[in-house]
Amino acid sequence: MRAVIFGNSGSGKSTMAKAYARIFSAPVLDLDTIAWNPENPRIRDELTVSSGKLEVFMKAHQDWIVEGCYADLVSVASDFATDLVFLNPGIQACIDNCKSRPWEAHKYSSQQAQDKNLEMLIGWVADYEVREDEYSLAEHRQVFEEFAGQKVELSSNELANEHLQALKNSG
Repeated sequence: MRAVIFGNSGSGKSTMAKAYARIFSAPVLDLDTIAWNPENPRIRDELTVSSGKLEVFMKAHQDWIVEGCYADLVSVASDFATDLVFLNPGIQACIDNCKSRPWEAHKYSSQQAQDKNLEMLIGWVADYEVREDEYSLAEHRQVFEEFAGQKVELSSNELANEHLQALKNSG
């Protein structure tokens, strides 16, 4: 299993990736951990640097799960993937998921630091359909359409849960 899970912030990528990791006993790479410059985490690293780190991860593991919202990096990973999962539950579901997400210790020093960023994150999530960058619905749709392998678009949290249940039952 070499799966790429992508979508808007709050779409359930991390939750889905953790479930895939349990089902398929595969390591997960959160693209947030390689996309940003380590010396200045407010600036995206050069694509060649991030994609190089991504390729090292993929080559180091027979099976893997990659998750993130970066269409440029998702596109790199999809060239080596067996499966593509596009989480697209709608903006309101993403906002609701952001409001209820647990503390992401690998991104924030505390729950309070994460909560301080919530208003900005919700505004950013709300712009998903109109943005014109690598985090946009348009870019995600293009990656999905161009992928020739096994792929699924899940348009609600309920469909995502059903998809996971079907994987568990088949494994």
